Amino acid sequence: MTAMTKRSPLRLHVNGAEHSGEAEPRMLLVHYIRRSLRLTGTHVGCDTGNCGACTILLNGQAVKSCMLFSLQADGSEILTVEGLAQGLNLHPIQEAFIAHHGLQCGFCTPGMLMSGYALLKTNTEPSDDEIKRAIAGNLCRCTGYINIVKAIRAAAETTRKAK
Repeated sequence: MTAMTKRSPLRLHVNGAEHSGEAEPRMLLVHYIRRSLRLTGTHVGCDTGNCGACTILLNGQAVKSCMLFSLQADGSEILTVEGLAQGLNLHPIQEAFIAHHGLQCGFCTPGMLMSGYALLKTNTEPSDDEIKRAIAGNLCRCTGYINIVKAIRAAAETTRKAK
């Protein structure tokens, strides 16, 4: 058995549920999430960390899952875009993206949602500059970012009112 085919045990807490499995040492976290966990909302865009379509929360921090090996996340808490909604109730950031036309083709949307969500967890009154910095690692080819910023700003307002 070569090092490439050897699999190692992996335990993750994903979207509130425990998952145990195995992964090859060089398997990227984004591929483990999509292939092994079948959570395809996390998109594969570039595999180089440039586009942000694969952004998830790892132990509460927004990270690009194409930049980590799955085994590096062993024992971690992961939140993917599928974990934002509570049953049929969308998270305020998801509602805001719909209401403010923060998406078009939808390819970048999961990464934008997760980056915006991570920002709002720590800052419920972000300035437009802070929002832009939070999503700076996410590329969008369709929207021009204006409506994405509006959506995150609206989600911040909703989040503040809910407290």
